[in-house]
Amino acid sequence: MNGTASRRSLGAGGFTLLELLAVIAVVAILTGIAIGVGRHAVASARLSRARAELLTLSTALESYRAACGDYPRTNDPKHLLQSLLGRRGPDYAVITGPARIELAKFNYTGGLDPQTNESVELLDPWDQPYRYAYKSVTPWSNPGYVLYSLGPDGASNDALLAGGFPDVAAPANVDNVYANRP
Repeated sequence: MNGTASRRSLGAGGFTLLELLAVIAVVAILTGIAIGVGRHAVASARLSRARAELLTLSTALESYRAACGDYPRTNDPKHLLQSLLGRRGPDYAVITGPARIELAKFNYTGGLDPQTNESVELLDPWDQPYRYAYKSVTPWSNPGYVLYSLGPDGASNDALLAGGFPDVAAPANVDNVYANRP
């Protein structure tokens, strides 16, 4: 056997450095794509959850209004939760009524029991309290209330426009998720 044949037979089973680098580059590119897709899926899921929760809260508020004669008269998310749990009337007087939401389907402030602790707030998928306003400006032509999530950036310009409508075009509000957007 000559020297050239033996070198080929020894190297035939291995990879060259260039081949290894090419495989590593392909794996890195595919990993980057997978991570990007995963992040997009998480962001999309949070947005969908916020919309679903806001729809549930809106339905609960309509049920509350039908039973109590008005929406909860508050701008405080803690008071909103107590009202939807059937513990407070529209003027925040103590009542005993049916809960309008299933609390187990929502996130709320850490480890506290909303039935015994009135400082609990419902949290959106980004762990920020949902915002709620009821006839907080004069004149109020909005047909009901303003209910929304601060969205991914957690920022908001809470000032309402004339008539009690949110300023959805304000830069801080662009990614907010509204239950009843005008």
